[in-house]
Amino acid sequence: MLESRQRRLGFGLTPDGAEATEETMSDFRNYQTRMATAGSRIDASIDEGLRAYMLKVYNLMALGLVITGLAAFGTMMLATTNDPATAVATMGNGKMLTSLGVALYGSPLKWVVMLAPIGMVFFLSARIQSMSVSGAQTAFWVFAGLMGLSLSSIFLVYTSASIVQTFFVTAAAFGALSLFGYTTKRDLTAMGSFLIMGVFGILIAMVVNIFLQSSALQFAISAIGVLVFAGLTAYDTQKIKEMYFDGDDVLVSGRKAIMGALTLYLDFINLFSFLLSFLGNRE
Repeated sequence: MLESRQRRLGFGLTPDGAEATEETMSDFRNYQTRMATAGSRIDASIDEGLRAYMLKVYNLMALGLVITGLAAFGTMMLATTNDPATAVATMGNGKMLTSLGVALYGSPLKWVVMLAPIGMVFFLSARIQSMSVSGAQTAFWVFAGLMGLSLSSIFLVYTSASIVQTFFVTAAAFGALSLFGYTTKRDLTAMGSFLIMGVFGILIAMVVNIFLQSSALQFAISAIGVLVFAGLTAYDTQKIKEMYFDGDDVLVSGRKAIMGALTLYLDFINLFSFLLSFLGNRE
């Protein structure tokens, strides 16, 4: 009687019952192990895919910077000369310009050169959803070349050594900030609206300073610009990383990688430009 009651309450299991219970527990542990293994495989697959996606973004951005650098240096070599016989004009700092240099830097064409990259950014942003990956990538290369043409004028103002030095400082800062944006667990979304407002504020201040020509305002613009684009580098990196988890097809993912590269490219170029105003040595 007592034994029967114990069995009903779960005590005093018979050998057969104990064996069945042990087998059930063993199956449960095996199930847990399989699920944990499957989960780790999924995580590893996501990590591998994410690394490949981010590597593509960084590679596109880096190649864009190379194209910009080559275009800027090549334009400078064609626009300036050390031979007075081939010089068409001489700047106040002694730089001698060829006919191409006068056209690029001393005629209304300079406004076209300055605004062309901006127009290309708007074009790419508006049309990329209807473009093929190769078409969008080609448009990005064209934009990078136009940006190099526009930035070539910095060689007329700053020494080559200080430009190279500022580039490496920018690269180090950008790398650290982008790594922070990639690895941080903190949600940086709240920063986005303030940083975008900061960009518009900088643009307005720059337009105003065209007329004021204030060195104090220019210093403030550069200082704020460094802070804003430092923040945008981390913010944009996290945003680009999160886009990967949308589970898009190959075409959409390719477009997103190009737009991500364009976004980080612009962060780098702006950070470089503002740092150059602090670190650059004038000719």
